[in-house]
Amino acid sequence: MKSITIALSGNPNSGKTTIFNNLTGANQKVGNWPGVTVEKKEGKARHKDYDINIVDLPGTYSLTPFSAEEIAARDFILTGDPDVVVNIIDASNLERSLYLAMQVAELGRPVVFVLNMADVARSRGISIDAEQICALLNIPVVFTVGNKNQGTDILLDTAINEAVFASKNKKRRGIKYSQEIEKCIESVVHEIEARNLALPETPVRWNAVKLLEGDRIITGEFENEPHLLEVVGKCRNRIEDLFQEDPEMVLTDDRYGFIAGIVKEAVSISNKKRIDISRDIDLVLTNRILGFPIFIFFIWAMFQITFSLGAYPMEWIDSGLSILTRFLDSAIAPSYFKDLLLDGVLAGIGSVAIFLPNILILFFCIALFEDTGYMARAAFLMDRVMHLVGLHGKSFIPMLMGFGCNVPAVMATRTLENKKDRILTALLTPFMSCSARLPVYVILAGTFFPQNPGTIIFLLYFTGIIVAVISGKLLRSTALKGEDAPFVMELPPYRAPMLKSLLIHMWDRSKMFLKKMGGVILVGSIIIWTLSYFPKDIDYSKDYSAGIRQLKIEKEKAGTLSETEEINERIYRLSKEKKTERVAKSYIGRIGKTIEPFFDPLGIEWRSSVALITGLVAKEIVISTMGVLYGVENQNANALESALKSSGMTPLSALSLMVFVLLYIPCTATIIAIWKETSGRWALFNLFYTTAVAWGLSFLVYQSGRLIGFG
Repeated sequence: MKSITIALSGNPNSGKTTIFNNLTGANQKVGNWPGVTVEKKEGKARHKDYDINIVDLPGTYSLTPFSAEEIAARDFILTGDPDVVVNIIDASNLERSLYLAMQVAELGRPVVFVLNMADVARSRGISIDAEQICALLNIPVVFTVGNKNQGTDILLDTAINEAVFASKNKKRRGIKYSQEIEKCIESVVHEIEARNLALPETPVRWNAVKLLEGDRIITGEFENEPHLLEVVGKCRNRIEDLFQEDPEMVLTDDRYGFIAGIVKEAVSISNKKRIDISRDIDLVLTNRILGFPIFIFFIWAMFQITFSLGAYPMEWIDSGLSILTRFLDSAIAPSYFKDLLLDGVLAGIGSVAIFLPNILILFFCIALFEDTGYMARAAFLMDRVMHLVGLHGKSFIPMLMGFGCNVPAVMATRTLENKKDRILTALLTPFMSCSARLPVYVILAGTFFPQNPGTIIFLLYFTGIIVAVISGKLLRSTALKGEDAPFVMELPPYRAPMLKSLLIHMWDRSKMFLKKMGGVILVGSIIIWTLSYFPKDIDYSKDYSAGIRQLKIEKEKAGTLSETEEINERIYRLSKEKKTERVAKSYIGRIGKTIEPFFDPLGIEWRSSVALITGLVAKEIVISTMGVLYGVENQNANALESALKSSGMTPLSALSLMVFVLLYIPCTATIIAIWKETSGRWALFNLFYTTAVAWGLSFLVYQSGRLIGFG
């Protein structure tokens, strides 16, 4: 088998991810570019006699190095040594997409232009002559319809052909700039070649263009070449004098002029009047009056579906865990190992595993919002709200990502241009309730608010947004003062989502939950069980063994079935009391009693307070800790619900606990992400600030609830 590497580039909303999923299916992995917090995806494909490694570059509008995505995409094309770059172009928006495509072509790698969403272009009366574009640029061009998986084989055939048979020095008809610009480019090229200063793996002409544009990275490569920089400086001054404009803007205008010429030669648009469906839908969904209530309804519906639809598979997992527990209980002789397996591992992991259906449904809904194009509308609608704190709608995109996981959401703040905007957005993002908190809400809302659990969960998420807005207003007017930044949000056309794409997105995000179950949650459950099981020499207040022996004697003498059942219930309660007292006098019980005064004004008793402390590692551990500390016998949701009710927890204290979980210190990974994206000082501030906000609001909820007689 031969192997090649294909790099996928393209604008956001050009269908690049759909093409990537079509090519790779489930054979993909996600990572971060070394040194920057930009996500990359890699996948494998086989076609004919080739093993193909496909690298999905970040979606960008240009390769000018202003953001981390642009730098990462450009660096990989230059130094990652792809055999061919496949540039995905939105055929229905050709002129805009060609700006990036022409910049990619200038980098000197073998290139294939893929005109995606060809069906959308045809439906809008746009006719594109691919052969003409190919003739004008000497670059192969293919049509695809990504959401129908049409043209994928032709794309691979063309990419392989270009990678294998096309020389990397293939003569292309690149951008022809205006006469004066071309003279300046030739002067800089001559100086680079005369002094033998060409950078490896990059075209000399491209270096010259970048120097004239004032590209900070390329200029830095030649900082020790004063003669070259002097020539560049003179050329830049000449351009500025001639055009009365910054050289970068002049070159940008020339590029767009060249692209306009291509479009004129190769594109024709019919005069028939068309109905723009996306525009008509937006008249309602982004309406200043109707848009926001509709957005609120969609979010509420998402949580209703997450809870109600997820209840059925939760019961199936519950039943499976109960059967497994009973089997192991009867099959394994009494021992430390048995206690560890049943009361530690299964009680911890089992208490979390049952919520996998809810996590899957939540991520499916988020993927549905993204793939249809509604997520961009949500950011557009929230733009007005974000302006209240001196931010704009673009800052809400990382915060929306926080509903899935706070870590990549904080990392996504790097796309913001302004430093104070990045810091403020990173500090506010943890108030967006991540999926790891969802199991806590599901079990507590389902137990204490069974009539409307979905509404309670929705109100919690909405509370997080409100607290983020208030906190942002406070920080923007004090420590992070800054001007309100203007923002233009691109609204991509609405598209029918592909089920395959939705499932891939859902699985990509959910498998992290499964990895935690086999890693940090398993380890945490074992540690919690150990701390709750020892020391063994506890001085119990009652002789439990004698009591149970006496009850068993009475059971043997029982004459009726009802008497036997009553004695069984007494045996169970006595065993439960013993386990509760053992946990209270164990090492973890001592820890809980020590921190209990801090949480007592919030109505949170010591077992729940210990669960909150362990939740600093990962919020899922809150539930697994409860499963261990509340002495869950059958390791399922119903058993945990019963244990919580019998513990003395009330609806009011449960609500206070949920509010605290919503707002307090994010997980360790999120704190580390904030540290990397801002500084250690801001990470430490976030740690104390979120805890203070959580304690204050939980105190307000619990104490005001007591005053009005709630719960």
